[in-house]
Amino acid sequence: MTFNFLGPGLTVNVEAKVKEQIILDSSDLIYKNYEARLVLALSGLVMAFIGQVVVGTNGGVSAAVDAFVKQLVNGGLVPTIVTVMGFGYVMTFTKCSDHLVNLLVKPLARVPVIVIPGAVIITWLLNIVLPSAAGIAAAVGVLLIPALIALKVRPVMAAAAVFIGTWGSVVSPGLMFNPQIADIAFKAKEIPAPDAMIVIMQEALPCAIGALVAAICLTIICIVLKEGVGSTEIVKELPDGEEIQKNFKVNPIKAIIPIIPLALLVLASKQVGVLPTKAFSVPVCMLIGTAIGLIVALFSKQKIGEASKKFCRGAGDGFCDVVILIAAAAMFASGMKAIGLTGALVDAMKGSQSVAMFAAAAGPFVMAAISGSGNAAALAFNQAITPNAADFGLTIVQLGAVAQIAAGLGRSMSPVAGGVIILAGIAGVNPMEVVKRTAIPAIVALIVVTLLMFAMS
Repeated sequence: MTFNFLGPGLTVNVEAKVKEQIILDSSDLIYKNYEARLVLALSGLVMAFIGQVVVGTNGGVSAAVDAFVKQLVNGGLVPTIVTVMGFGYVMTFTKCSDHLVNLLVKPLARVPVIVIPGAVIITWLLNIVLPSAAGIAAAVGVLLIPALIALKVRPVMAAAAVFIGTWGSVVSPGLMFNPQIADIAFKAKEIPAPDAMIVIMQEALPCAIGALVAAICLTIICIVLKEGVGSTEIVKELPDGEEIQKNFKVNPIKAIIPIIPLALLVLASKQVGVLPTKAFSVPVCMLIGTAIGLIVALFSKQKIGEASKKFCRGAGDGFCDVVILIAAAAMFASGMKAIGLTGALVDAMKGSQSVAMFAAAAGPFVMAAISGSGNAAALAFNQAITPNAADFGLTIVQLGAVAQIAAGLGRSMSPVAGGVIILAGIAGVNPMEVVKRTAIPAIVALIVVTLLMFAMS
């Protein structure tokens, strides 16, 4: 298409390749670990400017800025993310998360036959409660890896068993995507309320099956490579500080506290209905958990003022690291719309569920596997494409869920992800050797989960 905007006789051809190049350059910068928030925001502004000046889109730049600001004050999204992050910081400060991890991990050492699949499933479940991939890798890895090595499991397989479980957060109310998908689906009148638990309940079964499939795949690889229990005579000594964890005495009360908000949310979900759904929202449940955490700090002779500061710090980090990233992705999506790229992508995928599902799964998965984080790709996809899910014969929850699940699984086979670097350090192995073992389970799990989400009606 030709536009005369520089004066008589001067024309500028705006080709699809130019539009696509902006997206490719943005992806390349994110891959090279440039600040994702800055890349998404600036790319969005550039596209919005081109859309306004060249294409003639009404309100290109102002619409992009408005999209950014709306996410900063999003009443359904912001309270959820900041309270979840604050609660997590309080659980770490009071050591309640340590008690939960020890409670679940220690029994594994007593049943050697199930150590590999058990390690995967336990990590996956704990990642729902503690939705930080790197955080759960550190918390579980420091316990499980020495325990597995003591059972003569090869160190690289011990690290792989933990790493492939670090995508459990995809069904956590604290993950940024679930509130985002719920908000988009609610605005489209697909669901009755912007409740992340509605999204999670639809994802839960496919993801649980995917986790089981990943655990089975890794177990088969372990058997084929002969890296399981009793496969080596070399027993790695525990580093300084890990002996304390080995002799850790679990306090059952402290161990239960981190799962209280999750239990309340499940009981208040419409599928269970034991508690009133509107009264027990995600922020309310997280604040209840935080209040209990403050009481624990008081009884543990910790400074309750310091515990409250941890909540504030977590809430602030949640706004900085998560909310602003979502806002930047909204600006990026607005820019794509301004230059007509969103419309072109939607038209290309219209009438084809398989194409839409493949795009949702492949894009974030590949980006996460390459860069160690698929968050930016999944957020941008969900802002730009997911609202148009009905055009592909899909629901917003289906399409959005597949994109964010793909990002989580892709990260679990990335050699540059923070989690694998932590685990490889604990095990004393090369991160690349770890992901060689997690790649097949991650890919198979992605296919299984995508097909299951696709089959949902």
